[in-house]
Amino acid sequence: MISEEVKDYIDKSVLCWLATCNKELIPNVSPKEIFTSINNTTLLIANIASHNSIKNIQENPNVCVSFVDIFVQKGYKLKGIATIIASQDHGFALKLKPLTNLFTDKFPIQSVIEVEITQVDPIEAPSYFLFPNTTEESQVIGAMKTYKVQKT
Repeated sequence: MISEEVKDYIDKSVLCWLATCNKELIPNVSPKEIFTSINNTTLLIANIASHNSIKNIQENPNVCVSFVDIFVQKGYKLKGIATIIASQDHGFALKLKPLTNLFTDKFPIQSVIEVEITQVDPIEAPSYFLFPNTTEESQVIGAMKTYKVQKT
C-alpha cells in the first residue's frame, strides 16, 4: 500500500490534510503537522487540538489523508479506517514514540490517530495530462513564480 514513493511524499510533506465525516455525513478537513507511516499499511497522526476530527472518527472511522508537494503539484491520497488511541490506552506510548521522534514531545498530543490504509491514489495537477510536455521542473518554476518564492 504505502510504497517507497508514497513514503517519500509523507516524509517531505510539511502538512497532511485529514478529511473526516460525521454520522450526518457533514465533512471536515483539517491540516495536521505531526504524522508518519510506521509500515506499509499504517499511518499515525498526532491529535493536538482536533476535536472535530476526533468526534467524526468516533462516529465514522472512514478517513482520507492527502499529501501534496505544492511545487511539483503531485502527491497522494490515502483512504483508510481510523482508530483513536487515547493517552490512557494500552499501546499509546508505542504509537506516540514515532511521532515525538520526528519533532518533540513538547506538543500536547492528546491522542494518536492510527489509520489503516485501504487505498492509495496519486494526485496530479491537470497540466500533467492536459499538456503532455509538462515536467516536474516546469511545474516547480511555475509554482515558484505563482507563489512568489525565490531559491536561497
